[in-house]
Amino acid sequence: MKILVIEDEAALSKSIITYLKQENYLCEVATNFNTAIEKVDSYDYDCILLDISLPDGNGLNILKTLKENDKTDGVIIISAKDSIDDKITGLQLGADDYIPKPFHLSELSARIAAVIRRRRFNGGNVLVFHEITIDTLAKTVTVHNQFVDLTRKEYDLLLYFTINKNRVLSKTAIAEHLSGENAEIYDNYDFIYAHIKNLKKKLSAAQCNDYLKSQYGMGYKFEY
Repeated sequence: MKILVIEDEAALSKSIITYLKQENYLCEVATNFNTAIEKVDSYDYDCILLDISLPDGNGLNILKTLKENDKTDGVIIISAKDSIDDKITGLQLGADDYIPKPFHLSELSARIAAVIRRRRFNGGNVLVFHEITIDTLAKTVTVHNQFVDLTRKEYDLLLYFTINKNRVLSKTAIAEHLSGENAEIYDNYDFIYAHIKNLKKKLSAAQCNDYLKSQYGMGYKFEY
């Protein structure tokens, strides 16, 4: 799961990212309005943590941009301004939640998980696709009720493909999902091929049907 932290307070954003990485989230940060706009225009996120009081712009305009572009990223507003007007405006513009500063990181993590459940898993913690069961809280995968030992990247890949079943995912989109903005440093997609090859091998060993298909010249599709 990929998180964007839009926060200009360096100490706070660092503590949030450190905590969320321990929870196995892939995190990126934007410290100002312009960088945040560039990121939400270029990438998709499972959840965005949005400080609406940015030094070079109003964070509520980022919500407007997401809405205008029909983006489905979950959004939690984090703000020192516990204003009822800002809260109502943010929720009306499409934010999923609003948490005033200061807050406990454990509560923030729980709210992120709740937003992702609603956005991606219809409110549940368990995703079932035929013989595959993914527990998003325990971060485990079973096939025919037998545990499959996956690496973190393999688990992230399987979850990403399953959420986007029957959609062609480009190699660029897959790379960005696995590595975020660091995807640009790779000269090729060999690391994607390696992870997909290992994932398919482990699923096959568990007697799982081969749902993951290569789409020549386009990418991959997880299909019935």
